[in-house]
Amino acid sequence: MWKIIQITFFIYLVILSVLDIRTRKLPVWLLAAGGICVILSQLIRRETPWELCLFGAAAGCIFLMISKMTRESFGYGDSLLILLLGVAVGFWNLISLLAIAFFLSAVVSAAALVFGKFHRKTTVPFVPFLGIGYFFVRVLGGVG
Repeated sequence: MWKIIQITFFIYLVILSVLDIRTRKLPVWLLAAGGICVILSQLIRRETPWELCLFGAAAGCIFLMISKMTRESFGYGDSLLILLLGVAVGFWNLISLLAIAFFLSAVVSAAALVFGKFHRKTTVPFVPFLGIGYFFVRVLGGVG
């Protein structure tokens, strides 16, 4: 049952990724619905200790502050999703997930710059990389 919940959340991230690629915006109602599901799943199946969920949420709050300080160069939707992921996977798994996401986004961005597909000011949707990070950390059970 727990694997089904994880795969369903991955599908949710795929839907958010498509929206992020197409519109560069994430609907607040969809993020709120995901938040409710994450909280309910944590209450039902306490796989991750609440302290790690709390620290994961705190990491998301740091990203919200970064979004505010950068005037949304790093979007609020991305930060809210990181907050949700922090509650869903816990602090340490969130660190792994973010490392994967930032590494892959850097590789894709660098390749696009080298091949002339992007310019310096081009923005890249980040949610697909968060989805890939989640897939590695949760669905496949970790990296390494």
